[in-house]
Amino acid sequence: MPTIKQLQAMAADLGVKNDRRPSKPDLIRKIQRAEGYSPCFGTIPDCGQTDCLFFVDCVGPLAQGRGRS
Repeated sequence: MPTIKQLQAMAADLGVKNDRRPSKPDLIRKIQRAEGYSPCFGTIPDCGQTDCLFFVDCVGPLAQGRGRS
């Protein structure tokens, strides 16, 4: 999981404005929105957006075993 400083830098690079100090999940959702993804970090238990930068952190260790038989 990126640190809050890393997330703030990512957000700044994407032109995301921060009016206040958001929580990590809120900042991640803003980054997701700026990258064209649904701002859904931590809200969808069975997410299919496997190319999202935050996919593994979001859905946890179960995501690492997806697609394997």
